[in-house]
Amino acid sequence: MERAERGERILEAAGELLVAWGYRRVTIDEIARRAKVGKGTVYLHWKTKDSLLLAVVLVAKARSQRRQLERMRADPREILPSRMMRGYYQDFLEEPVLRALYTDDVDILGRLNDAAKKEFAELIAFNDEVIRRYLEVLREHGLVRTDVDVLHQRYILLSTATGFFMAEAMLDDRAPDTPGVRAELLAETIRSALESTAEAFPAADAGPPRGKTVDEALAAAALEILPLYAQVEEHSARELRRHLRD
Repeated sequence: MERAERGERILEAAGELLVAWGYRRVTIDEIARRAKVGKGTVYLHWKTKDSLLLAVVLVAKARSQRRQLERMRADPREILPSRMMRGYYQDFLEEPVLRALYTDDVDILGRLNDAAKKEFAELIAFNDEVIRRYLEVLREHGLVRTDVDVLHQRYILLSTATGFFMAEAMLDDRAPDTPGVRAELLAETIRSALESTAEAFPAADAGPPRGKTVDEALAAAALEILPLYAQVEEHSARELRRHLRD
């Protein structure tokens, strides 16, 4: 069996067990058994259980990134922060691996976050820079507010989405009945905090440059934003291949 093929089988087995059992019960022994490889073979690919499960998460997130890129290519309105985060949230609700991660023990999520900073430091830094540039493009085209620092806007965007993801576990008994309602609440929260379209701020001075409609501004911004997120997809795939080789 080729090394890359073995790595894919291990990733698949680890993802299945994470969803079925949760983080605490998953062991390298069980992953190896399900993947039909030796325990030592698993360690040839990943140094620790955390690094392996982070790779599983990266694969799941890459699927969501591909879907988001497809949505943006199909409709320029999907580049707006509210619609983008609504799409990511809906993907999250439909992605068993991500749901298993966020609905597991909060301490585990924190632990994996710390591990991610070490294992995927370059990818995290790259994605942070893409989000900053993404917001700058929207600002240039009058699609988000400019009275808030762009780095503060990035924090608002990420922290708000993370809060909604975490609420799936922590506030399950107090959440609105349907995922669709929760997705719209996230979109409205982001829209109100960041966007400067007529829909979000009808009385605001901010908006597309004079002489341009919102649709024209969206189309122009999309020409710059789509290549950015295509790079995210490529960078994530390259990072995963790098870990499979290591």
